[in-house]
Amino acid sequence: MTRILLIDDEQRMLDLLTLYLKPHGYYCETASSGREALQKLNDQSFQLILLDIMMKDMNGFETCKHIRRNKNTPIIMVTARDQKQDILQGFRLGADDYITKPFDEDILLARMEVLIRRQEKRRTISTDGLDWNEENHQLLYKGSEINLTPKEFKLLGLLMQYPGRVFERDHLLELIWGHDSYTESRTIDSHVRNIRDKVRVFGFPIDGYLKTIWGVGYKWESTSNK
Repeated sequence: MTRILLIDDEQRMLDLLTLYLKPHGYYCETASSGREALQKLNDQSFQLILLDIMMKDMNGFETCKHIRRNKNTPIIMVTARDQKQDILQGFRLGADDYITKPFDEDILLARMEVLIRRQEKRRTISTDGLDWNEENHQLLYKGSEINLTPKEFKLLGLLMQYPGRVFERDHLLELIWGHDSYTESRTIDSHVRNIRDKVRVFGFPIDGYLKTIWGVGYKWESTSNK
């Protein structure tokens, strides 16, 4: 059974979502505040999070930011706030999808299924013999393990998950180190340099995939341009 976490300070919404989702094979754990949700995420694992924005003690944006410091669990923001700036802020803070209330239940279910399938596929990402395995926290090239630091591993995995997408340095800092981090953008450059050096030793053509976009940031090519 797929475990999901519902975060909303309205008990009626939590009850309605649970009532609708349970027959579709979802086990629903609920949290009525951002702080309660963070505690449950520390103690349990979930395949998906549905997150409201307008909560009293810690709003959904703050909650999302805190979740993204340590978790890659897919997040769908489910909220009545439908302004463009709210939607953009949700995505910038790490939400995977954004649905406004009132919503069509079948569409919500379909979007949940898409994110869960995508997350399952991302557990192992393979490129030209290089395998990044999130669950085992391993990077392998043709069976040989390449030792990366936790931040290097997370940074490489993020780039590999979104081939062709250009990530700005400041955005990578937010996603990997957290929104409130005082780490400088040059840290990204040193981590990328270390990744290249470590992977290159094993014979993988890393320079053909991990590309520097000068003045902007980095991206992962879907095919090598050696």
